[in-house]
This record gives sequence, structure tokens and C-alpha cells, in this order.
Amino acid sequence: MKKIIIILLAVLSIVMVYNNFNKSENVKIPDSAIRFRVLANSNSPRDQKIKEDVRDKMQKELYTLLENSKSIKEARGLISDNMHNFNNILSKEMEDKDYSYTIDYGMHEFPEKTYKGITYEAGEYESLLVTLGEGKGDNWWCVLFPPLCLMEAEETNTDEVEYKSFIKEIIEKYF
Repeated sequence: MKKIIIILLAVLSIVMVYNNFNKSENVKIPDSAIRFRVLANSNSPRDQKIKEDVRDKMQKELYTLLENSKSIKEARGLISDNMHNFNNILSKEMEDKDYSYTIDYGMHEFPEKTYKGITYEAGEYESLLVTLGEGKGDNWWCVLFPPLCLMEAEETNTDEVEYKSFIKEIIEKYF
């Protein structure tokens, strides 16, 4: 009887976990947030790699710039005051590429995006937008302020994650 109860609990747990992973939550980014977005020229592997390189360079600079900002007003001022620095970074990164780029800080349209089970609503959002070439490839974006993507970019020890199975532990304990 004890084994049957444990098996039923295990099956129930699996069903609950499965249902939670398949739920999607709609989220609207608050008005007090600033996004950072990089649009690739195209979806070719080369253009996607260039997008990732630009993203990495810009994130490093943005992290240094915004890590201590306390308010959206302060973050806006820092971004506006450093547009020439961002342009210099992009100019250097793009100097041997066969297409141009633009960088703009303001209100920009974003499509709906689902990431890690959360659906971010489409809409017009305050953002720092880098468009590479024609900007027709897949994009990358994150929330710049509050510095959610900057904190995520700072995490470098992601290989040391340990996964445990609750069900496996129950089975090992009782069987």
C-alpha cells in the first residue's frame, strides 16, 4: 500500500510540474524600464555572429555605465550622455564589415516575445536600439534598466548548475 501511495504522489508531481512548464504568463514591461535591442542584418550565421559580438561589447560598456544607477532618470541621462561612446564602440566593431549600422535611443516598436515561459507583450518601449545593416535578421533584446540583462550577463559561472530530481530522490529513498 505504501508503494502505491508513493507512486501516485510521483505521478501527481509529474503532472503538476508538466502543467507549470506549459503555462505562459503575459507580461508587459513597465513604463519605468529601458530595453536594449540589437537587430541583425540577416539570419545568416555570419550576421548572427556579428550581432552577438556587438551585443557582448555593448553589454560590457552598458554594465560599467549603469551598474550603480539608482533611478530611471539617472539611467536615461547616462545613456543619452554616452551615445558618442556607444557610437565609437560600434564604429570600431563594424569597421571591417560590409554594411553600416545605426544606433538610436527613444521609443521603438517591439514584437511579442516568449522567453522562459513568459510572454512579453508587443508594444512601443523606451529602448537603446542598434540596427545592423538592413535589420532584417533575428533580434536580441533585454531589459537594460532595471539592469536585468546586465546582471544576467555578469553571471559567468553557469556551468556549475546541479540539477536534482525530486521524484528520483523519492524512488531511491523508498525502493
